[in-house]
Amino acid sequence: MISRRQTLGALGAMAGWATAAHAQDELLDYAVRGTAPPGYPAAYATTVRAAEDEGQLSIHSTTDERVAAPLVADFRRLYPRISVSYEDLGSTELYHRFIAENELGREAADVLWSSAMDQMVALATAGHALAYDSPEKAHLPAWALWQNQLWATTYEPVVFAHHKPSLPDSQAPRSHAALAQWLAQSQGGVTSYDIQKSGVGYFLATQDAAASADTFWATAQALGHLDKGRTQLLLTTDAMVRRIADGRAPFGMNLLGAYTVAQARRQPSLGVIFPEDYTLVTSRVLLLNRRAAHPNAARLWLDYLLSQRGQSVMATASRLYALREDAQGDTTGAALRRLLGERARPVALGPELAAPLANAAYRDFIARWRAALGYGRR
Repeated sequence: MISRRQTLGALGAMAGWATAAHAQDELLDYAVRGTAPPGYPAAYATTVRAAEDEGQLSIHSTTDERVAAPLVADFRRLYPRISVSYEDLGSTELYHRFIAENELGREAADVLWSSAMDQMVALATAGHALAYDSPEKAHLPAWALWQNQLWATTYEPVVFAHHKPSLPDSQAPRSHAALAQWLAQSQGGVTSYDIQKSGVGYFLATQDAAASADTFWATAQALGHLDKGRTQLLLTTDAMVRRIADGRAPFGMNLLGAYTVAQARRQPSLGVIFPEDYTLVTSRVLLLNRRAAHPNAARLWLDYLLSQRGQSVMATASRLYALREDAQGDTTGAALRRLLGERARPVALGPELAAPLANAAYRDFIARWRAALGYGRR
């Protein structure tokens, strides 16, 4: 993921994006007049006016700028007096940069929006989150928020992917247990996250280990026994998808489903598998910075992302899996729940998610993973 800063001028070109299904004149009117959105308490107009007085909003996110751009453009259509600075970062960089900026007393982003759920929990439990009672929270499931400090915004499956020409559907492993067996017998290559460098990758690995420790460690050991160069450990789903689609890696594990499914629509060589034993469902978690320079603008962004309108933009233009039941579009959590049924395993927000990040737990997990993959003997 490339780190870029997108400001008002750069995002202006996105303002013409077709939001006809969502952007009605009466919805735009409240932004112009500084009043509350339909269905919100009248007092919310004070938050709108304060946010417009602030005039700015800074967001650090693991969501690629090209994916988030329709959301930012639509937000600015509602609130044209608020300029938006959006920077996409790797999960580990986002997390450590925020900590460093706070320790040095520097101004940090108003909003963090990350797929590394454990890192967001760690920041909130360390006192970095601004508590906020959003008018939209009644539309969320109980697992998707924590103490008005952390907010799940999407409902995203963690998937397998394969290169159809070299690994047809009939031969590709379709469960975590089958994957471990396939790797033990395969001469093909596989790609996944480098969990030492990717915060999202580490989070997904610890979730798999919690779901089935024996299967997870058997998979890690099988990866370690592949010939040198056949295990390709990368930092982003986007990079993994490119390698699978062009055949450099026949198979990929633990890819973020939103990106993978979107690419599969455009690339016939790319197959997507929702694991049949269990499919982890994670979320891009939003945290408002307790020391935000623009706290009211940050609140507006949170409410927009959680609103039916924002969620529908997610599921249409951004192709992220929207969380709300009433979201409209091609990639909604409601449709995914119908597809996955009982195998869906959503990851609930809570302090226990941060436990694997504690120094000793992190060190021990990484050491065992390195040993399983044969680091030091290669």
